Amino acid sequence: MNTRTRVLTGTALAVALGAGALGAVSANAAPAAAPAAVAKKDGDKNFTTSTHLTVDAATRAAQAALDAAEKENQKVTVAVVDRNGNTIVTLRGDGAGPQSYESAQRKAYTAVSWNAPTSVLVGRLAQTPNLKDIPGTLFLGGGAPVQAKGAPVAGIGVAGAPSGDLDEKFAKAGVDALDK
Repeated sequence: MNTRTRVLTGTALAVALGAGALGAVSANAAPAAAPAAVAKKDGDKNFTTSTHLTVDAATRAAQAALDAAEKENQKVTVAVVDRNGNTIVTLRGDGAGPQSYESAQRKAYTAVSWNAPTSVLVGRLAQTPNLKDIPGTLFLGGGAPVQAKGAPVAGIGVAGAPSGDLDEKFAKAGVDALDK
């Protein structure tokens, strides 16, 4: 290899190593500052504020519903969902059937979606039977909405008792526990 080729090869190698080192240093550097957050101004119509149930409150409500069912020797599952239908907490009682888990979530979702107990919504199916085709819903007794100032903020669903009336009674016990 002649001198010129060695010099060019060495230079190319030095440039490549330098670029790699610079890239590694840049990758470890502090991230660029995020763009400044837009502050909400009073009366700003671009934002809205909503009320949400805390995990602690959702757990208390679910436990109250489960306790009410256990007092009557019922084996149920209780689900609490937020305003958007996302599950906050699910408690599956000892001996609850495998179908009760999904049913409880769907009842809670249905109750919060329409801001009404699911037993009331069952009656609406007579006028609008295709309501039952909405994904994620279950039009059986056992779901109760949780409200703040009349607006739905969560839903409690109970499934596994021999009737929707009992499931809903236990769901209401969960809602009532939030008022204490």
